[in-house]
Amino acid sequence: MTTWAHKEDLSASRQRPTILDDISVNTRDRFWFNRPFDFLSSIDPLDKQTLLDIGEKRTFKKDEIIFNAGSLVDNVFFLLDGRVKIFQLSPIGKEVILWFCFSGDIFGLAEMLQSQRREVYSQACSDVDVLVIDKNRFKEFLLQHPAVALKVVDWLSCRLRELGDVLLNLAADDVTSRVIKLIARLSARYGKQLEDVIHLDIPLTHQEMADMIGASRQTVTAVLGKLKRDGALRIENRAIYIQSPDWIESIAQSSSRPPDSGEKFFTG
Repeated sequence: MTTWAHKEDLSASRQRPTILDDISVNTRDRFWFNRPFDFLSSIDPLDKQTLLDIGEKRTFKKDEIIFNAGSLVDNVFFLLDGRVKIFQLSPIGKEVILWFCFSGDIFGLAEMLQSQRREVYSQACSDVDVLVIDKNRFKEFLLQHPAVALKVVDWLSCRLRELGDVLLNLAADDVTSRVIKLIARLSARYGKQLEDVIHLDIPLTHQEMADMIGASRQTVTAVLGKLKRDGALRIENRAIYIQSPDWIESIAQSSSRPPDSGEKFFTG
């Protein structure tokens, strides 16, 4: 997939690392842990069929909770169709989105081996079809299918690295940088090249984006508005289209300055 590209003269003249270094032509390499990961399609067809045979297909309606934090870990879930949100609640009840799952993805796995209660919530973002497998049967399956077990390890390592990157961004970056890097991560996983723009093939509300980076909806709206005015991107029907690779450098250089309106736009 084509990603944002450096201009040769900009690369030659750069004297210090900037945000552009993180999200340029090497977006997919930089965010390898955000690569598309269709677990079911990545395994041998016979192994996939075995999983389908030992599981039970269930349908959940949009906004329905699939499992709650604090619930017992009885099952592992494979998303067959639709989109699922994995999130936690802060001590004051604010939703913090950890990631989204799409068709072929696996979720509800983290606490399985330790038989702990769940730490997160999962919720259907649309009407979804889910394959539900009893955790003990899934453990037996992994023992008999080591190649699939290695895929599970790979999947867990990507999730762990992804969350580590998010935590680093929360600790070290201002809101503008967090929005930019969120768009970069989304581009690595969901970006599709459409002529001279990159389409992020995942509809997100401003509130969902805010919940992914620990910011308020109003602040994310303000940052996205500035990026639109700068010609960096456009938004149509909640879909983001990245129009220019150069905007990241200019935003990075100005992120320490407050906007003309006086709103605290670049701080948490």
